[in-house]
Amino acid sequence: KFSITELRHHCRGDCHHPLPQPLSTALHQQVPVCLFLSVCLFLSVCLSVSVCLSVCLFLSVSPPIISTNPKESGALVTVSRGDGEPISIFLDPNCPDYSDNFLRWEEVQSSLLRALTNQNADDWQERGLVRKLEEELKVLSGHTHSLRLEADSLKRGQGSLGQRLDSLQSEQSQMIQLLSDRQAGVMKLLGGIGDSLLGLQREAESLKRLKTELQKPTNMWQARALRPRDCSEVLAAGGSQDGVYSVFPTHDPAGFMVSCDMTTEGGGWTVIQRREDGSVNFFRDWSAYRDGFGKITGEHWLGLQRMYSLSRSGGYELRIDLADFDNATAFARYGVFAVGGDSVNAEEDGYPLTVDQYSGTAGDSLLKHSGMRFTTRDRDQDQSENNCAAYYQGAWWYRNCHTSNLNGQYLRGGHASYADGVEWSSWTGWQYSLRFTEMKIRPRRDPDP
Repeated sequence: KFSITELRHHCRGDCHHPLPQPLSTALHQQVPVCLFLSVCLFLSVCLSVSVCLSVCLFLSVSPPIISTNPKESGALVTVSRGDGEPISIFLDPNCPDYSDNFLRWEEVQSSLLRALTNQNADDWQERGLVRKLEEELKVLSGHTHSLRLEADSLKRGQGSLGQRLDSLQSEQSQMIQLLSDRQAGVMKLLGGIGDSLLGLQREAESLKRLKTELQKPTNMWQARALRPRDCSEVLAAGGSQDGVYSVFPTHDPAGFMVSCDMTTEGGGWTVIQRREDGSVNFFRDWSAYRDGFGKITGEHWLGLQRMYSLSRSGGYELRIDLADFDNATAFARYGVFAVGGDSVNAEEDGYPLTVDQYSGTAGDSLLKHSGMRFTTRDRDQDQSENNCAAYYQGAWWYRNCHTSNLNGQYLRGGHASYADGVEWSSWTGWQYSLRFTEMKIRPRRDPDP
């Protein structure tokens, strides 16, 4: 029998054997054969033997000479007569040598040769030899059939194996791509984690420094440096630059951002109102004026509630800086300032204004408004028959109605309408809207001795 491995070789030529002609006219033929599935070789040998036997026994012609593996020609099987050309069957030189597997065939061939040598024996002997040959041929046919079945199974297995290998190769490619994608994702994730860890490290260092700073204060002034109540305490703690700072008034511990003037008249001023370019609409309702609006770094209104939180402890002064469109400047200073005063509920009381002790170059246009509640277009709390805020397009501590209107329309200088611009009547009258105004407060300073 042949092994499965031996059946994997394919035939490189046509596996066939021509039907024999009378040996006297036979032509020399060489048929290259491979052991593809070994079927072609078995059939060729068996057919040759059968034909030769038939010729010898039944046609009474001279017996042919059948030889295997002759060294002269290198053929696998050669059938010849003395008066004719031989018929040779060759193996493809590229096929492996399976000579060890043909022992059984050689034994059969030897039996045939002996039968041919004794062809003149009695008829019963000849018939016995024929029967014996038939049995051997049946066995060989059985082997051939088995090998064909095994070859077919091998071919099917080979095809299935090829498909499986293709599938495994595809899965391998997918796994490689998946691992590549996962690796890229992991590297990206590691990079993000590294950045986060670096950020956390910086935050930890910052918190550590803050903790150290918090442990340093040993007196009230050092504590206030960390939570200043207003810009004057920012200045006292070393903040000498104009800018935005966080303050934490006594009555508003959550704190909020303010703009600090650290240069004018010794600095320490907390800005509560600024007009400078008309970029912010100041004709707003009550809630806007209560809570504040605008940009701290530009035009804004800090908010009545915050003004109340800053000034309710008393002792604050107010400075108002003014400028027109010819770059002329003036100021008004009030030594007493408060919003809400001693009110328990400042909003319900209308955030009344308290100012006194005027000095400056702009003239007084605010003392008339002291004691008045704040009025907006949607909350009329003035003493006029009309809503002064709606009538003069602003919001202020109107009486009936005003001598100043710093939250009026930004009309850019002289205007035909009456008293509805950014007005300070004691300096520019009621028909000139100022270019710049800034209201700011700080705790009163004791006069120099």
